[in-house]
Amino acid sequence: MIYAFILYLVGLFIIGILTSKLTKTLEDFVLGGRRLGAWIIALSEKATDFSAWLLIGLPGQAFKMGSGALWAGIGCFIGSLFNWLVIATPLRKFSEKYNALTLPDYFESRFNDKTRILRITSFILIIVFFTFYISAQISGSGKVLSSAFGISPIYGMIIGIGMITFYTMLGGFFAVAITDFIQALLMLSALLILPILGIINLGGIGKFIEISKNVKSSVFSLSGGEEGLAMILGVVIGGLAIGLGYPGQPHILARYMAIKSEKEIKKAMIISMTWTFFALTGAIFTGIVGIPILTGKLKDPEHITSMLAITLLNPFLAGIIISGAISAIMSTADSQLLVVTSSFVEDIYKKMINPKEEQRKLVIYSRILTFLISLIAFVLALKAQTLVYWLVLYAWGGLAASFGPPLILSILWKRTTKWGIFAGMIGGAITIILWYNIPFLKNLIYELVPGFFFSLFGCII
Repeated sequence: MIYAFILYLVGLFIIGILTSKLTKTLEDFVLGGRRLGAWIIALSEKATDFSAWLLIGLPGQAFKMGSGALWAGIGCFIGSLFNWLVIATPLRKFSEKYNALTLPDYFESRFNDKTRILRITSFILIIVFFTFYISAQISGSGKVLSSAFGISPIYGMIIGIGMITFYTMLGGFFAVAITDFIQALLMLSALLILPILGIINLGGIGKFIEISKNVKSSVFSLSGGEEGLAMILGVVIGGLAIGLGYPGQPHILARYMAIKSEKEIKKAMIISMTWTFFALTGAIFTGIVGIPILTGKLKDPEHITSMLAITLLNPFLAGIIISGAISAIMSTADSQLLVVTSSFVEDIYKKMINPKEEQRKLVIYSRILTFLISLIAFVLALKAQTLVYWLVLYAWGGLAASFGPPLILSILWKRTTKWGIFAGMIGGAITIILWYNIPFLKNLIYELVPGFFFSLFGCII
């Protein structure tokens, strides 16, 4: 099993070395020079979208609550489709028109903001919420490698963040997009193979259903074992609300800005949404199939994917599946590192401090910052006690409420103003932070729901 994982790491190392030769300017480092086609962008978009949440968080949630996890999957599918249909083409067009490499770049240019308030506010919000997001990925890598190889979670975290930092520093967006493409294929393979093998192992679909119901009576209930208001607000609306987050994720939006032409977007959307359907279905069934096989054997539900692989497969194949789980983590963490780094170098240093800096030096600064940000996120991950599922959703909600409604209105509503965008960013971010930290409100409904609408009303009013 360890040999398959080592082979995977060696592949990432080689990609980092090779793509470093393509990265000569800041635009290369941040957006791959806008030279990548539909297949690479589509699968990179999905890999960076789903993160540790897809192979660790969502299966773990399905293991705990059964089919109730389906609502989160539906929310993700609808949100992703909305992005491709409504956001992708206009954002690609405007980002090229304004020569914008980042989301703060876009907002400042779109509204001719001479005060720089939109750039600075966007930068601060990206730093705050992405730090939590990257920490969740690092924590996830520790869980996967700990359950798979019996090592300390800290060593697992060091291996995960070390490899991500290496190839992202060297190859920038080229390395990230190409590794994402490979990782998306690995992730999908893992999520299709495990539930199918699990059902076969249990004796077929009929036997699987029978045993599952005996172990957990609510396994096939869409209520997630909840009743009344808790079921409606927490399970159904909370799950569907995850879809509200898609328009506000800078690491996903960067893919639309990076695709080589608007003509490629429709093809990329078809590829992306096909992958999304099968991946989400596989993730939920991985957790459900694990119920009759591993109930009573797991201390942490978020170990379900790796433990199911070890239980059902020979060591080498299990190692490939484990690599798929690590892929989910790496493919998001690398993109998030890239977003934070580009915010520092492009949005603050180049645009506000030294506009005439050489491209070669900007790439060097980007690589140094990638390392430093990784280090900070690692330290925070050591202190994080929250499940990956909820830590990711907090960061997801913070970015969604801060940037989602402002971006949607900047594209669809001509009366949107600079101060409306600012009000939406601040209103959404404050709502998320307050709601998450007040236990009564946090338990009532996912903080993204009020955060999104307070941001929307702020923009409009």
